[in-house]
Formats: sequence, structure tokens, C-alpha cells
Amino acid sequence: MHQLKTFLSSRRFEFFITALIILNALTLGLETVPAAMERFGWLLHVLDRTILGVFVLEVAARLVAWRLDFFRDPWRVFDLLVVGVALMPATGALSVLRALRILRVLRIISLVPSLKRVVGGLVSALPGMGSIMLLLTLVFYVFSVMATKLYGDSFPEWFGSIPASAYSLFQVMTLESWSMGIVRPVMEVYPLAWAFFIPFIACTTFTVLNLFIGIIVSAMQEEHEAEVTADRESMVSDQSAMLEELKAIRKDLAELRAAQTDRVQQS
Repeated sequence: MHQLKTFLSSRRFEFFITALIILNALTLGLETVPAAMERFGWLLHVLDRTILGVFVLEVAARLVAWRLDFFRDPWRVFDLLVVGVALMPATGALSVLRALRILRVLRIISLVPSLKRVVGGLVSALPGMGSIMLLLTLVFYVFSVMATKLYGDSFPEWFGSIPASAYSLFQVMTLESWSMGIVRPVMEVYPLAWAFFIPFIACTTFTVLNLFIGIIVSAMQEEHEAEVTADRESMVSDQSAMLEELKAIRKDLAELRAAQTDRVQQS
């Protein structure tokens, strides 16, 4: 069992699985090209089935090696779910699941430390992002009600209801055709409309969204610092173990010297 864990955790095996994931991504992409399917369709299907079989064997081997400890590692559970989705039937009403096969490419996240660090930072940032989402929802609701009251009569397609106003304001927040597409036509009827839209853009695009970036960067920094701290503690523990071994060796050497001295004196 220990040898199986060592093999599954080795860098060579991880490189092998990473290469298969990249190859699988290429085959899944080529399956969407009609010309490639006409010439190499049979080969792409064989490669896809073979790679999926390797992934199934890998996950099964990890289950055998770690047993219940397998489910304590969220990345192993993630791999199990991704491979499990690929094994689901893709015929009839479930044919849409064929598109989910590309999720196998996401397995590369669990094999690349830098990607794991980024995802870990995003996950740890979710609580703070939830608070900002609540704030953004309140801002959108307030401005949507105001926009419906102010511009709903003249522009019912954009601001005729709160959902329509929220969607239009979302387009304004993304700065996608916000000026020529929405604001300037509104200003032709309401010249002072800029006094409504500019504060909205300042509150959402330039303030709230930057808070998202700040929280994510802070979470990723904390994730990196935690990893560095763990590595430092591991090094300190290794050094302490080495010092203890050195002390034991010195003690044994001192005892050997004392024993040799006693033998010389006795002789």
C-alpha cells in the first residue's frame, strides 16, 4: 500500500497524468471540428475512451491506496466528481452531458501547485465576496427603482420594470455601449440624466468591483503566506530532528571514546 501511494504521488506519474489531460483537451476540441472528425473521428474516439479509462483506473487506485482518507482531500474528491461526470450516460435526455466531458481538463488544477494556490485564494475570498455581492445587490435595487421611476415612461424597453432597469444598469456597469447605446439616447429626452448614471458608474464599476479585486488579492496573499509559513515550520521541524540526531550521535561517540579510554587504562 505504501508503494502504491509513493507511485501515485511521484512527480513522474503526475507529469504523465498532466500530459494525458492536455492530450484529452486537444482531442475533445478536435471532436468539434467536422473536417477532423471525417478523417480521424475513429482515432479521436479511441483516444478519448482510452484516456478516460486511465483516469478511472487512477481514481480507483487512489481510493484503494488512501481508502477513507481519500475523501479528506478536497482535490481528490474534485477529481472523482470530474471523472464521474464523464462516466454518466450521454444519450437521450442526458445527451447534454456530453459537453461536460471537457470538465476533465479542470483536473489540471489539482496537479499544478500555482493553480491550486489561486483556486484556494478564490475559495477563501468567498465570504468577503458574499458581503460585497449583498452591497452590490442593494445598490442595484436602489438605482433600478430610481431608473424605473425616472425613465420608465419614455424608455419602457430599457427601464419599464425593475428587472429591465437592473439589466440595463448591468450593461452600464460593464461599460459595454453604455454611452452611445443607453445614456446619450436617455439624455436627449432627459438632459440631466448624466447626474444619475455617472454616480452609478462611480459606485459600481470604480468602487464595488475594485473591492472584489482587493479581497481576492488579499486572500491569495494570505494563502501564499500560509504556504510559506507551513514550509518554514516543516524546515524547522526537520532541522530540530537533525539536531536531535546529531546530539544522539555525539553522545554515542562520547560513550565510545570513554569506553576506549577505560580499555586503554585497564591494559
